[in-house]
Amino acid sequence: MNQSTSIIEIKGIGEKTAALFQKLNIETVGDLLLHYPRTYVQFPVAKEVAEVTDGETAAVLGRVRKTPVVRRTRSMPVTVTTIGTDEAELELVWFRMPYIKSQLAPGNTYVFYGKVARKGSRLVMEQAAIYSGEAYAAMEQAFLPVYGLTGGISNNLVTKTVRSVLGREELFKEYLPREIRSRYKLCEYNYAIKEIHFPENMDTLIAARNRLVFDEFFLFILNMQYHKEKRIKEANEFEFREDSFTDELIARLPYELTGAQKRALSEVKRDMRSPYVMQRLIQGDVGSGKTIIAFLAMADAAHNDYQSAIMAPTEVLARQHYETFQKLCEEFGLKIPVVLLTGSMTARQKRMAYEALQLYPNAMVVGTHALIQERAIYDNLALVITDEQHRFGVRQRETFAEKGRHPHILVMSATPIPRTLAIILYGDLDISVVDEVPAKRLPVKNCVVNTGYRNKAYAFIENEVKNGHQAYVICPLVEEVEGMETENATDYVKKLRQIFPEEIQLGLLHGQMKPAQKNKVMEAFMKNEVQVLVATTVVEVGVNVPNATVMMIENAERFGLAQLHQLRGRVGRGDAQSYCIMVNCSSAKTAERRLKILNDSNDGFRIASEDLKLRGPGDFFGIRQSGELQFALGDIYQDAAVLRDASEAVGELLGEDPDLMSGEHENLRHYLEAFLMREQNQMSL
Repeated sequence: MNQSTSIIEIKGIGEKTAALFQKLNIETVGDLLLHYPRTYVQFPVAKEVAEVTDGETAAVLGRVRKTPVVRRTRSMPVTVTTIGTDEAELELVWFRMPYIKSQLAPGNTYVFYGKVARKGSRLVMEQAAIYSGEAYAAMEQAFLPVYGLTGGISNNLVTKTVRSVLGREELFKEYLPREIRSRYKLCEYNYAIKEIHFPENMDTLIAARNRLVFDEFFLFILNMQYHKEKRIKEANEFEFREDSFTDELIARLPYELTGAQKRALSEVKRDMRSPYVMQRLIQGDVGSGKTIIAFLAMADAAHNDYQSAIMAPTEVLARQHYETFQKLCEEFGLKIPVVLLTGSMTARQKRMAYEALQLYPNAMVVGTHALIQERAIYDNLALVITDEQHRFGVRQRETFAEKGRHPHILVMSATPIPRTLAIILYGDLDISVVDEVPAKRLPVKNCVVNTGYRNKAYAFIENEVKNGHQAYVICPLVEEVEGMETENATDYVKKLRQIFPEEIQLGLLHGQMKPAQKNKVMEAFMKNEVQVLVATTVVEVGVNVPNATVMMIENAERFGLAQLHQLRGRVGRGDAQSYCIMVNCSSAKTAERRLKILNDSNDGFRIASEDLKLRGPGDFFGIRQSGELQFALGDIYQDAAVLRDASEAVGELLGEDPDLMSGEHENLRHYLEAFLMREQNQMSL
């Protein structure tokens, strides 16, 4: 068995289960082992009954006082027993589990694990897991992995499958040179893989994660720098006139561009008229007005009789750009064709789009990955803009270049990264920063609250909807995960249906839905057919719903500050005052300090810098970043020091061996090729 072995070769995995694993992008043993846990559950030290409190998830050591009773109700059997003493008693209840009666002997002592709740004068634990004292002692303080799942795949199945594979042999060849591992104190790769799934303790988990995060950054930067070294500075083959065309358009806008917007556009225009092909990043905070810069740059290309293309990460965002650009062309009286090309279009619609690419030499083309599919042929493409995702990077630029002359490249990012990190991550691009927000935008009003504020928040949302507005409610999880006291979107929708009046339409949006389903829900929200959208973080990327005025974020302590800032950026896009309600479900002082930064500022660059200062080595539970710079484990803020180490290591490595041709780098070269292939496969999904 090796990394490329199909998972169907693993004992216990049949064709049906393998098909379910494919929904998680797991087809091989290598894919399985690189499907890292999203978090871990630690079983606490077992308590006596007298020590437990209402609302906590606890392990309780207790003697069964009497034979369990099975009560037959109309809908289900209910098994009940008690543990403890007359002074401190805990009632245990199991629904639809009559067999529990035969597992519990009166007078015997067990450990019961579950959530405690007060019901009247009684403390009750429902659906408790049962362990012998010895079995539980072996599990105390262990880190049990919790994986990202899909329907039909349980956490237990993933755990069991990973454990069976790791128990066989070392499946990965060590590829980092010994000198790099020694200098940066990195553990061996196979050890890191085993410990990231089943860590012995916090120290081994930190060591494993540190190695794997280093690898992610190292390979990302190596890929970027390796290609950069191979590329010569490309000559600009396009002739752009020096005239006042874009200045005239700016003068006709119904609002004033900020100084930062004007500066960024000026840099883009200068690049497109320089002797070399532009490769520039526009880094702007949420709501800073990057879309109008993109439009004006594309209009500049069309004015000079060239095609331009903007590639968005989602179909919803692509359609939004398409409609915005059409409207702007109409308002300006520009005879510029705007062409839409997305994966979900019918064969006839795609054929018409392909024909338009051939027919209109000055078209603005808007789309998703379909823009770089084989049948999309560009004869006159001078400018390519990739919106929101740097992962569109090097390979996509080369793909566009293969379709014609080498176009100018503009990458747009809404992640406010401190400049020192941006230079590392976007090392092959010049950087423009849009650090001002248009004056007409009212700052979002923020509040950080505890769970006791929820009912007031629901009433506030209901009132905003009655006034014609809409709201987002964000949950960290799609579905309930055993052992995690975290809100999930699926159950939250059901809860809100019991709270809000029937006339308020609710929607559900999460990453496990099919693209067509996501598009349908998002379009319904954009049309105000859905007033309250319960979602996971899939809403953070770019979509503009000016009518949405409330962003309520559950378990806000589980998100990185940069991600919370991105989520908050979904509101405050219209003329009405907007609000962000962050529900802190933690009593930890560190969570309170972190959320206070967000509460006190709407400046993404300041938040990113403060976030960077606060992070510590054990902070990686529940505060992973996301967005266009998402890594499987790495977090550019928390792991900034590792990012710098990886950048330094790449620089020295390529300085000594630019082609990676020495014998000691052979494994690294092969692993880089495999990494690129895996990345390419992910991009095509």
